[in-house]
Amino acid sequence: MLEREERAALIILVCVVGIVLSAHILFDAVGRPLVAVPYSPEVPDGALVLLEGTIDGIRETSTGSHLVLTVNGTPVFLPENVAAGLELHENENVTLYGVVQTYRGKREVVVASSGDIRVLR
Repeated sequence: MLEREERAALIILVCVVGIVLSAHILFDAVGRPLVAVPYSPEVPDGALVLLEGTIDGIRETSTGSHLVLTVNGTPVFLPENVAAGLELHENENVTLYGVVQTYRGKREVVVASSGDIRVLR
């Protein structure tokens, strides 16, 4: 059996894990709009951004499994696991969340999940 101090430590540990999991789920549900900044060329790499606009172009990468969108002149990278579940067309209006990164000297927004991109119809 556990001693009194060990039980107390276990209860505290379980409570802390529950609080952290709850905070993670809550942030995942409503946190992006609270911390994302509107995209601009001045936003530093690693920042979570909100990009809204029209899809000007869609192309596959050289491997053919990823997509690169051009939204208001900004390249947006969609990894294969994100692109697979989406049906996107040029001239559609989208709202998306992503992280800014520089790839081969060019800035782009990387979308992490299909839930981070929404087509406005």
